Amino acid sequence: MFEKLEAILTKVDADYTDIRYEIKTETLIEFNGRELTNFGCNSSDGYVLRVLKNGGLAAISITKEADAEKAIQTVLENAMIISKNIKQPVRFAETEAVRDTFIPALKEDPREISIDEKLELTRSYNNIPLAHEKVVTTNIAYGEIVREKYFMSTEGSKINEDLITTFIGGGITSKDGTNIQNVRVGLGGSNGFAVLRNGEEAFEKKTDFVVQLLKAKPVEGGVHNVVLNPKLAGVFTHEAFGHFSEADLIEDSPTMREKMKIGARLGAEFLNIKDDPTLPDQLGFYKYDDEGVQARPTQLMQNGVLTGRLHSRRTASAFGELPSGHCVAEDFRYAPIIRMGTIFIEPGTDSLEKLLVKLDDGYYFLDHLGGQTSGENFTFAAEYGFRIKNGKIGDLIRDINISGNLYETLYNIIAVGDDLELSMVGGCGKGQMNHRSCHGAPHILVNNVVVGGA
Repeated sequence: MFEKLEAILTKVDADYTDIRYEIKTETLIEFNGRELTNFGCNSSDGYVLRVLKNGGLAAISITKEADAEKAIQTVLENAMIISKNIKQPVRFAETEAVRDTFIPALKEDPREISIDEKLELTRSYNNIPLAHEKVVTTNIAYGEIVREKYFMSTEGSKINEDLITTFIGGGITSKDGTNIQNVRVGLGGSNGFAVLRNGEEAFEKKTDFVVQLLKAKPVEGGVHNVVLNPKLAGVFTHEAFGHFSEADLIEDSPTMREKMKIGARLGAEFLNIKDDPTLPDQLGFYKYDDEGVQARPTQLMQNGVLTGRLHSRRTASAFGELPSGHCVAEDFRYAPIIRMGTIFIEPGTDSLEKLLVKLDDGYYFLDHLGGQTSGENFTFAAEYGFRIKNGKIGDLIRDINISGNLYETLYNIIAVGDDLELSMVGGCGKGQMNHRSCHGAPHILVNNVVVGGA
């Protein structure tokens, strides 16, 4: 494959060129209730060519090698047009040329598992909630994405890496009269099919909760002190904080650049946040990003102070900082953009029991059902929660929304648990879909959270 890529690169007259070829194979098995609505596998492939010429950066994607010469002409023309219409020429931060082949170690390669076995495992999990009379429907799917990537650049990099993602999960809906409740459940990862086996307990637990929620009390709106479980705290970390750590989202905003400048204090001294795509066996694991830069751990916040951000080679140069290996594409249809890998709040010292004692009176919210961010502000829905009185778990509650301002909330985190948990199923829709975006946190105690009901 590299001979074909080199033949294309040698035809490009530019200051820098890279090319990525991918074979992408997707498998989808989906149930809506008891009905099998999707079942199949498809494979596609293509190229992404990026050129930097006279300070203009442009990219083009093609699916046929025969279209390469026309694509080269088009992308060079686009780069020249861009170079004449930008204030500052694009420059890439320096990085080492890499020659490597990386095939991840897997606990059962999903490509070696028959589609019939995948179907039956998905069906068995889907049948667990459907066995309960109060569950009216489900939307449970098996997904598998295999990206076989080849990257080559005029700086001498030559990288072959496979990314393999599997998951089973979706939604469960219960109903009692006009009262409808929903929860989500999921298993997955990037380290093989084995992570999907023996997952009955997760589906049984979520089925139990979605049925219990029919009789749960609605939350009392107001401003409350709350404990967030790792899944909900992880989503906050990704959505509210993590995106402002992506250099491309703040580079054109003087206000955000000032608020997110390195050295700014954003939280208490015990608050530490990191993004680390190199953590093995995690959903967000990869070795090289789609610019051919080796991924590295990036300490975003240390002792409450902003210490780093996520970069492409372009933004690293623009900010005068080091590339971090966080420039990732959905697949061969797209040029890469800055994305989180595995972002998480690092664990503290308190057990969940100690956090609840510190909370005393308030709420304990669990799992993530949906939400949105708007600039510094966020609104998330929790799947369920518990009333906490005198540090003890009380009644189950439902219809929970929490909202707030990122910077105020960071300062209102007053304790961090010792039980870090990373997500098994992720995803991020910034510009392109990234199925491997992973987030996590321990339990955290947050004061003065605005809580509203459905």
